[in-house]
Amino acid sequence: MKAIFDEYKLPIIGGVVGLIIAVLLVTIGFFQTLLLIIMVGVGTAIGLYLDKSHLLDEYLNNKE
Repeated sequence: MKAIFDEYKLPIIGGVVGLIIAVLLVTIGFFQTLLLIIMVGVGTAIGLYLDKSHLLDEYLNNKE
């Protein structure tokens, strides 16, 4: 099973993401799904920025 997942990792992840998006579209609608995807993207971008800039680490270390 691990060998199959290692070989087909990206198609499996893409299929799971597609399934999640399809379920969201059916249950909550197009615009709410679009808003959710945008908010997740913004949150991910902010998290990556804070991780690379070490801004949050400096703030938390100065507070102690």
